[in-house]
Order: sequence, then structure tokens, then C-alpha cells
Amino acid sequence: MTRAKLYRLAALLAAFGAATAVAVSASSAAAPAGKAAVAKADAGITIAFNMPCSTCASRFEEQDKPDFIKSVHKLNAKIKVIATNAQGSDATQIAQIQDALANGAKVIVISPLDESTGKAVVLKAAKYHVPVIAYDGLLTGAKIAFYVSFDNLKVGALQGQYLVSHLANGSTVAMINGDQTSTPGVQFKQGALAALQPAFNSSQLTLGYSVDTPLWNPATATTEMQQALTKLNNNVQGVLAPNDGIAGGVIAALKSQKLDGKVMITGQDATTAGLQSILLGTQAMTVFKPITLEAAIAAKVAVGLATGNSKIVAKVAKTKVNNNAGNVPTLLLKPMVVTKDNVSVVVKNGGGKWKDICAGLPSNICPSK
Repeated sequence: MTRAKLYRLAALLAAFGAATAVAVSASSAAAPAGKAAVAKADAGITIAFNMPCSTCASRFEEQDKPDFIKSVHKLNAKIKVIATNAQGSDATQIAQIQDALANGAKVIVISPLDESTGKAVVLKAAKYHVPVIAYDGLLTGAKIAFYVSFDNLKVGALQGQYLVSHLANGSTVAMINGDQTSTPGVQFKQGALAALQPAFNSSQLTLGYSVDTPLWNPATATTEMQQALTKLNNNVQGVLAPNDGIAGGVIAALKSQKLDGKVMITGQDATTAGLQSILLGTQAMTVFKPITLEAAIAAKVAVGLATGNSKIVAKVAKTKVNNNAGNVPTLLLKPMVVTKDNVSVVVKNGGGKWKDICAGLPSNICPSK
């Protein structure tokens, strides 16, 4: 970790500690005693579910949040879920988790905005003896209870291999990568390069431009793609976009040059907007990750831990992943490629509805329902 990151983490921990000291003292002084109090506490179990942003991936509010809450209540209708979104601010994410802990959260399920914030959250949650589940991205440098995600390296590899397999020899590729302060962003890029680099080395493809997108912001991606087009004199045949939000930003830049539909673009999350772009022919593919399954797994482990089922993690985990603080029990789910030919897979697996996907689209390009 760089000195700057260490200073940043120290500042986050100091702010967190000052604001939570009173809550710790109050909760200790008011600790319930006796069987009646314990029974009452069990009836009021709280789980915190915290996502990093809305602009970085619309799925967090549109899919993950409602799917997680629904899954928790299916398992135990009495459990309260505090569902919050940091909206791109590490200070907000710290404050939201702090509030959840002060309000008695028994488990934290989090997709951190960046690595430093995630580590700060885990270290402070440990002082409350509250387990943390890493959701959709591995938290590094601190002990966590469980990690559930899709195989992020595989996601990137699917995107990179799609370009390798479908672009003509000699094509130029621009890589508009995700935020490299987040573990998923790093892994998506690594996976993509694992597939693309051999093609670059052999001159089958040319890497014309590469940039990382802070906070996964689609508007920033538009500017980045405009800069790529300027540098390359519009000579771009493929764009590695790590998710549908960034793909949308890329498409906006291409549209301004009347190149939309003429450049092969990847994506991820199978969002409604992404699927519409695929049907319109302005995006080539997306990587579909059945979020209902990911949310259900997180809910199952969270409810188990919150209700004292210490065996739930071992029961659900299929492997272990090292996060530089130990080997974390993990379940990595399998992503899949979706193109115009198999959009129906998303609908069949609960990832979208035809009425939403087809809204505003010409009837002749929307598949029969």
C-alpha cells in the first residue's frame, strides 16, 4: 500500500472512530440482560446492505437492493434490512456503515467504493464483533467472513475474448476501463488483458488507446472516448467497456461522430439500457450475471450469521480466496455472454422484463415475447 493510501486509510479510521465511540459506550451500557431481553433482541435483528454508487452501475439500486431485501424476508420476514447507497462518496459510505452499526446491525453486506474504504469498514465492524460479507468485489487487507461474487477475471476474459474472436485482423481497440481503485475494476481489466494481450503482441489487434474511468462514471467515459477518437482519427473498430454504463458513455461519443453501430463494444450487467443497445445494434455484447442468485446467496449467509448459524459459511462456500489477511470462504458464480441472439436468457433468469427492454424500441427489432 502506498504512503498516500495509508494516510487516507488512517484518516478514514480516525473519523469513523470518533463518531462511533459514543455509540459503542451507549450500546455497552444498555446491553440487554436475561432471556426475555435476548428474545426481544432476536426479534429485532438488523442486517446492513450497502452499495457503492448508482452512476457506476445502475444494477445496485435497480436489482441488487430489491433482490437482497426480498431474499432476506423470504428467509425471515422479521429481519430489518438497512439498505443504503454511498453514491460515489467514501465519506458517505463510512457514515452509512457507522449508522448501521450504531443501530444494531448484526451483519454488514458491502460492495465498497474502493479498497481503502472497504478496509476501514471491516476493521471498525470487527470492534463490534460484526461479521462482514464482501459482495461483488473482494475486500482486501482485513478479515472478512464470506465473499460472494461472479468470477471477475472470467468476466473480463469473456469481454476480451469476444473482441479477439469477432474483430478482423489489424483492428484497433480502445480500452475504456473501470475504476482501478476497486478490486472488481482491477480484475475486469486483468481478465480482459489476459485475452487481448496475446492478440496485441502478435499484431492481430492493435491497442490504440487505454484509460481508466474514475467511479465508473458514464459521462467521464464519454469524454474519454472522445479523446480516443481524436487521438486515433476515428480509426477504432472495437472498444473494451467493462460494464453497460461505460458502454453507454462510449456509445454517446461514437454517436457524435456518426460511428454508433459501426464499432464493436462490450459490456456487463445486462442492464435494460445495455440490452436495448444490443437490440439496436450499437453494443455487441454484455456479460450477464444472474444478480438474483448473487443476492440470494448473500442473504442466505447474512441471515445465517445474524441468527447464530455458525455453519452457514462452510455450507455455502465452495472455495477460498486470499485477500492478504487470510483465506476467505468464497462462492464465485459463473457469468455468461449475451448477444442479440440470446437476450431471452436474461428474461428467463429473472434479469429483466420484456416490457422494459422493449420500451421505446421499434417493434421489428424486439424479439417476440
